[in-house]
Amino acid sequence: MATNLAGKTLFITGASRGIGKAIALRAARDGANIAVIGKTEAPHPSLPGTIHSAAAEIEAAGGKALALAADVRDEEAIRAAVARAAAHFGGIDILVNNASAISLTGTLATPMKRFDLMMAVNVRGTFLCSQACIPWLRQSASPHVLNLAPPVELKAKWFQNHVAYTIAKTGMSLCVLGMAEELRPDGIAVNGLWPRTIIATSALSRLGDPTLLGAARKPEIVADAAHAILVRPSRECTGNFFIDEEVLRAGGTTDFAAYAMVPGTTSFIPDLFVEG
Repeated sequence: MATNLAGKTLFITGASRGIGKAIALRAARDGANIAVIGKTEAPHPSLPGTIHSAAAEIEAAGGKALALAADVRDEEAIRAAVARAAAHFGGIDILVNNASAISLTGTLATPMKRFDLMMAVNVRGTFLCSQACIPWLRQSASPHVLNLAPPVELKAKWFQNHVAYTIAKTGMSLCVLGMAEELRPDGIAVNGLWPRTIIATSALSRLGDPTLLGAARKPEIVADAAHAILVRPSRECTGNFFIDEEVLRAGGTTDFAAYAMVPGTTSFIPDLFVEG
């Protein structure tokens, strides 16, 4: 079994910052090629990083990067980005569907514009990127699709406070469920990965509660778990809904102190869709 991603090409959506960038940097340390997909080309007033700054960090970490401006809602742009990435690096081995839109609002407090955004980015974007990458993944020796999506649990408590967002994230999970079986004959692994605890990302910061960061872990815990999944032989690892901490524990990690956003923190807030 491979132990690193050296020479592999990853197509990562939402890779300018947060979990997407962390996954890219972890792969870069192995010497991987990363297609950095995102909308942010110029510095944003309230969001850190751009596709170009992420690409520079990837190169500095030992990988090769290609920054591609594309909105996962734009079919033409995504198909063009996939074609460019495949031409530039000679193929695509791994797709990470990380891009996501969030609004933790109830039914009456969710404008239809925001509802449409979540469906378009989370569900349609995941489906589109998968569809566009599959022809290239079929040519890889150990191809993977990894969706940042929670386990499928149709429990009312996960829906009641933010039904639209939960529908959108569950849509990403259902892509895992269906595509894993559909693509099994091709040897393409399709898995979901979700954090045990809340993660310190720009999305968390924008929720407006500064105390959350003190009970969060760094994006690197998700990145390390993703790496552990993506080095596995694709034909032996598909259709799973992984939790980051469980993946790392299975690999022998027992000390998670380094992942605490605030050093010394031992109590973390469980992420949505995860039992406390």
